[in-house]
Amino acid sequence: MSEPSEKVHDDLGEAVLIAMRRLMRAVDLHSKRLMLSHGLTGPQLLVLKALDGGACAVGELARKVRLSQPTAAEILARLQRRGLVVRSRSHSDRRCVLNRLSASGARKLREAPPLLQEAFTARFAGLAQDEQQRLLTSLQRLAELMDAETLDAAPLLSSGGVVDGAEPGATEEAVVPPVIEGGH
Repeated sequence: MSEPSEKVHDDLGEAVLIAMRRLMRAVDLHSKRLMLSHGLTGPQLLVLKALDGGACAVGELARKVRLSQPTAAEILARLQRRGLVVRSRSHSDRRCVLNRLSASGARKLREAPPLLQEAFTARFAGLAQDEQQRLLTSLQRLAELMDAETLDAAPLLSSGGVVDGAEPGATEEAVVPPVIEGGH
């Protein structure tokens, strides 16, 4: 008699996996759209936004964007090669190298769309606090079930395929459907 109960559990488990896959696909599609339309990865755009507040050293930048220092340094190097970021020595401490937006970096930033997590954060803030807490608790439990609760992660929604290794044009030539606003 446990067969119908097992079927319900299988159906619920499958529904959770489908919902997780939809989330992952939404992140992947957004990342591909950003790369195809603006030639930037999510982490690159995040770094440009952080530098919009003024020049800073790589360590300070890494803390601001919650990425490791080596990852932030690699992103900065890619942005510098593209002429979007300029590095210079600090006038007060010649040992310190500061990173700032170039004119083309500032222009690229103005043209770029909002990051996926910015829209999410705004919508999430509109939920009641108890609903926010339930969602957080559920997602933390899912991370545990996936043995992912101890993985370090920045609050950045970006796909693994184009996180930062790709230069513009290096992504697959896929037709990406338009962004569907309103969360549907």
